Amino acid sequence: MGKLTSGRRFAAALAASAVLTAGCTAQVDAEDLPGLYRNEQTGGEIRLDSDGTFTATDLSTGEHADPADFHGKWDFVDNGTLSYDFVYLDIDGRGIGEVSGVHLYARGGGKIAFSTPNGSWSLVLTKSTEK
Repeated sequence: MGKLTSGRRFAAALAASAVLTAGCTAQVDAEDLPGLYRNEQTGGEIRLDSDGTFTATDLSTGEHADPADFHGKWDFVDNGTLSYDFVYLDIDGRGIGEVSGVHLYARGGGKIAFSTPNGSWSLVLTKSTEK
């Protein structure tokens, strides 16, 4: 009975984890991503342009990172599973020893977010209706 119960608990935990992980990101069409995204609390914003470039202003990509301005190229990475699709930001002008790329996740409802290593969301930005 111990092995059977343990197996069921493991299967239940695995199923719950899959549901929670799938809820962390949303299915997104790359053509819907371009636009201006803002965080009203911090004033940070990022513009994803349809030509594959981006510009970030007063944006902090991590929990303890200072806000900065940066730019570069972006690309939507579709891994075939909802929980691992993301926008990869390739930051121009970054060299060895600096973060040169960042993952940005679509959250659904016109929201994108940076994730911290522990899986929480460090900054959520909402798509603006402004062009």
